[in-house]
Amino acid sequence: MSDGSDEELELTSPLVPLFVITNGRGLPSDHEYEHTALVTAHDSGSSAAARALSPEARKVMNLVADGFLSVAEVSGHTHLPLGIVRILLAQLEEDGLILVRKPIPRVERAERELLSAVLDGLRTKFGA
Repeated sequence: MSDGSDEELELTSPLVPLFVITNGRGLPSDHEYEHTALVTAHDSGSSAAARALSPEARKVMNLVADGFLSVAEVSGHTHLPLGIVRILLAQLEEDGLILVRKPIPRVERAERELLSAVLDGLRTKFGA
């Protein structure tokens, strides 16, 4: 019943359950990607693992090939739920195809009095 056009079946359509995209995988506990973690492609794009990627994983790889994107940005560009993107990223990281830079933890606010004391000590020591 094809009209001769080469229409490609989109695997992320509503007819395909999301667990098919992830091959039924769950998110491993050691791959809890925060939505602000930065992701980029690793230089090994010609490996066997890269050639056997699903269409969704290939789309993620194309997105992060030129630089860093946050996990939330990858989710937004692919129109996939954040959990599905995290599972795809875990698979890509295990295959050595991406690098993930964890977000820098927020520092606790230093007390103003302590900072003033340090500044006064530096001024005393160096005469500024």
